[in-house]
Amino acid sequence: MKKHILGIAAIFLVSMSIVGTSWKAVERPNTQQETVQNIAADSIYNQYILNIYHQVHLDSAGLSEQVFEKALTGYYNMKYSGLLHSKSILTIADFDQESCKKRLYIIDLANKKLVMNTWVAHGQNSGGDKPSAFSNNINSNQSSLGFYLTGEIYYGKHGRSLKLDGMDVGFNSNARERSIVVHGASYVSQQSIDQLGRLGRSQGCPAVPAKLADKVINTISDHTVLFINNSDQLYNSAFLNETLAASVVLNQEQVLAAQMD
Repeated sequence: MKKHILGIAAIFLVSMSIVGTSWKAVERPNTQQETVQNIAADSIYNQYILNIYHQVHLDSAGLSEQVFEKALTGYYNMKYSGLLHSKSILTIADFDQESCKKRLYIIDLANKKLVMNTWVAHGQNSGGDKPSAFSNNINSNQSSLGFYLTGEIYYGKHGRSLKLDGMDVGFNSNARERSIVVHGASYVSQQSIDQLGRLGRSQGCPAVPAKLADKVINTISDHTVLFINNSDQLYNSAFLNETLAASVVLNQEQVLAAQMD
C-alpha cells in the first residue's frame, strides 16, 4: 500500500512539473537563438509525426493526423518524465469516432507498426453511438479523457483485466477510485452492432472485444501510454508540451545517427 501511495505521489509531482494550459503548453519567452532552435526542432518533429503517421497507415485506418499528434506528444512527454518502461507502445482510443467503428489503435512506435485496430466501448452515460459527455467523477458511468499509464494485471468480475492510472488532474485522475480498467466484454462485438446499431457501453471503462482482451492486455501492459481523445471537449494536459516532445525526438534521432556512424 505504501509503495502504491509513493508511486502515485511521484506521478502527481511529475505531472505538476510540466506546465501546460491548453493542448499546446504555454512556454516562457525565448531569446532569438532559442526561437530559431525551436522552429528547427518543431520542423523536424512535424516531419517525424507525418512519417510515422503514413508508415503505420493510420490515415487508411481512420485516425486523424491531429489526434495522432496529440497522442504522440503526450507519449514523448511521459517518456521524458521517466514514467514509461521499455515498451514503445502507444494506444489511442479515438472518441471522435462512433462506437461501431474500430477506433482503438495500438501502435508499436519502435517498429512503426499498427499492432491492433479494434473496437472499444465508452461509458453508458457518455452518449449513444458517439460519446459527447465525459467525467472524472465517481459513479458518473462516463468515460474520462486524457493520458493514462497502464498498471497491474489482475482478475476481477470481467476476468483478466488491466488497471489504469489517470495522469491528467481533473480529467481522469480518479481512474483508480472509479475502477476504470481495460477488460474484455461480450457487448463489444459485431453482434452488438448488428442488434443495437452501436456497441454496448461500459461504466466508464475502455472495454475491448472479449476474444481480443488477452492480446490487448499483454501488448499494452507494463507502463505504456493510453490516450483517450475527444476533440470537441475543453481538454488540456501538462503532457501536451510540443517543444519538449520535439527536443526528445531530436535527441533520439541524433543518438540513432551517431550509432550508425
